[in-house]
Amino acid sequence: MESLSTDCVIAGGGPAGMMAGLLLARAGVDVVVLEKHADFLRDFRGDTIHPSTLELIAELGVLDKFLARPHTEVRQIAVEIGKERFAVGDFTQVPTRCKFLALMPQWDFLDFLLGEAERYDNFRLKMQAEVTDLLARRGRIAGLLARTPDGLLEVRAKLVLGADGRTSTVRAKASLPVREFGAPFDVLWLRLPFVAGDPTEPVARFQGGDFFIMLYRGDYWQCAFVIPKGAFATMKAEGLTGFRARLRSVAGFARDRVEAIQSFEDVKLLTVKVDRLKRWARRGLLCIGDAAHAMSPVGGVGINLAIQDAVATANLLAPVLKSRVPRRSDLDKVQRRREWPTRVVQWFQVQVQKRVLAPNLRARQTPRPPFILYVMRRFPALRRIPARFVGVGVRPEHIRIN
Repeated sequence: MESLSTDCVIAGGGPAGMMAGLLLARAGVDVVVLEKHADFLRDFRGDTIHPSTLELIAELGVLDKFLARPHTEVRQIAVEIGKERFAVGDFTQVPTRCKFLALMPQWDFLDFLLGEAERYDNFRLKMQAEVTDLLARRGRIAGLLARTPDGLLEVRAKLVLGADGRTSTVRAKASLPVREFGAPFDVLWLRLPFVAGDPTEPVARFQGGDFFIMLYRGDYWQCAFVIPKGAFATMKAEGLTGFRARLRSVAGFARDRVEAIQSFEDVKLLTVKVDRLKRWARRGLLCIGDAAHAMSPVGGVGINLAIQDAVATANLLAPVLKSRVPRRSDLDKVQRRREWPTRVVQWFQVQVQKRVLAPNLRARQTPRPPFILYVMRRFPALRRIPARFVGVGVRPEHIRIN
């Protein structure tokens, strides 16, 4: 068995884990990040880099370098309901340096964070290292065990940081209590071809009780098809022809491309859940991001919240980790800092699920556009409000450590 010792071991090399690893290493903390996959090249992940995240990259002094990577800049967001189109978000007035939402494949974003982190000798990333259990000593979590191609890996640390997503092994092994909020829908991820002349801004369409989102990825569209909870099994039983017909009715200008779906192997199911830990920490362990609070896809803000958690964690715990073992009271400061914005966003998401998505998915009819959309059409300045909520968020964090 291989053994390592470090100040902080991070389970999960997603946005929260990689940002926390970079910031802690930058502050002088010895960090080991464990990622269970062999690389970052996993499809059907969120691609949105919010203005608040771009602000953090600017604070790191590498914004120009980041924006040199291929990406798409979105300054307006619109929604189509039946035959009507409404602009619902204007990022050009958000109080950040970058007044746009950037679309970049998440593997490129993670690769960028890794490149910055590897500038520090006190940062180590181990791929194909899947966390299997926690190590305890005298009632305190003192590290973890991971399975690797070379056998078991033991990592002892002052702090175990769980950033391993909504199916977190860390939070399960820590037996942290969870509050479930439920979700009335799931999401199917699929690809449709991009054709010259297509728009490049995100497309969101409500049609006949279906909700369809399209994100531009250069030579194809990454599409999210919102369906009633548990309905995918029924769709598969009805066959590919019926599924394509349903796609065709909601895909708008891409309706003639649904034949690109050759089998249900081309469709990936995301089982949506919304939950939040009652306690994010126990002695020696802290969960952040989706491991602490699984978010609904509503608003597309899960990545933003996860990164904000990582920044708060580094700000609050880097000085502690450099000098001693964190106390439970130190770890609880992160939850106190980040729980309120999480609660606000999840409340909003649950309201949208209950009042908008669930009724229309059940009714199987195109919803009537809410009155507020006509108000926003009449008074464009109102579009700044949802743009700020999505793009900047509630209580945005800033890097406070060197």
